[in-house]
Amino acid sequence: MSTTDGESNPSRNELEQEGSSGTLPPSPTTQSCEESSFAKKRGEYKKRSKAWDHFHVKHVNGVRHAICKYCDKDIAADPKSHGTTPLNTHVAKCPLNPKNKHTGQATLCLGETETLAGEVKGALISWKFDAEAIRKSLAYMVIVDELPFKHVEGRGFQYMMRTACPSFRIPSRWTISRDCYQLYLDEKTKLKQLLKNNSGRICLTTDSWTSIQRINYMCLTAHFIDNDWKLNKKILNFCPIASHKGTEVGKVIEKCLLEWGVDDILTVTVDNASSNDVAVQYLRGKLQNWGKAVLGGKWTHVRCVAHIVNLIVNDGIKKLGDSVDCIRAAVRYVRQSPSRLKKFKECVEIEKIECKRLLCLDVSTRWNSTYLMLDTAQRFERAF
Repeated sequence: MSTTDGESNPSRNELEQEGSSGTLPPSPTTQSCEESSFAKKRGEYKKRSKAWDHFHVKHVNGVRHAICKYCDKDIAADPKSHGTTPLNTHVAKCPLNPKNKHTGQATLCLGETETLAGEVKGALISWKFDAEAIRKSLAYMVIVDELPFKHVEGRGFQYMMRTACPSFRIPSRWTISRDCYQLYLDEKTKLKQLLKNNSGRICLTTDSWTSIQRINYMCLTAHFIDNDWKLNKKILNFCPIASHKGTEVGKVIEKCLLEWGVDDILTVTVDNASSNDVAVQYLRGKLQNWGKAVLGGKWTHVRCVAHIVNLIVNDGIKKLGDSVDCIRAAVRYVRQSPSRLKKFKECVEIEKIECKRLLCLDVSTRWNSTYLMLDTAQRFERAF
């Protein structure tokens, strides 16, 4: 049978063949069933982002919207096309968010000020959020309190910072290590400028020793009175050295002075070791070459009084060595065992000795610790 326009309709066999080959589109009824089953299987998108804590959910024409809890701003947040990036951006910049403080306005807080007499008193000061200043103070805390760099990544520290200052972005351990080194460079530049502007001469003290790892160290300290007539004590160098020979120590000191740009040296104070005599003699020659030696360097070498007193006391203790050794052995015997120490405390209570001190052992390199050991042992004589 033919149609009015002359085209022939496909026969039933042809339609069945096309349907069996899979070229026919699915019927509308089948497609709607598949979509409904997919929707049931997928379900509504879960809100995993923390940004949703600051928004209410609202659906407009089947599209999900987020309403800010603070300023009621409407933000499209459909999971298929928008995501949560606009939400996080708005939370960080929302002016009515209580965690966001205006950084351009100062805040009054109670702080400390130093008077002309040097007294520290409480006073109201203005404070403004400064991320750079907080990072410098954080690096200062790590250095002064001798904390590890990973302290800033600790859970407790990060919780405290989020509570105290949520606007501050906590740096990583690598960033804080760079901040500490930059703080060292800044302080070194300030100290160089202070030494350069100083009109007086500088007195040096140095000492060297060997660690348990058999590494030789040397410390160089500068003492001077600045232009404001204040006494300053600054460590110029703390470094390992090859040996304790006088020439080696003198070369390390010379290198340090050239690095700091210091040549107005008045005296060098060292202990009575023979190697230090060679080191001071080497420095005296360098000062004469620089034209900075006072009176030809005659009084450059100053011997340490504390070391001299230490030698005198140790010589005196040697004459009483047997008695001191006996007391040291008795103290060591009591302290070696918890049961002995407990028994000793019972003896102290029986003898009714009222003394809050505890037995202490001395250190061979500190004669004052020997005095403390003898003084404490004498108070517990009846208990012994």
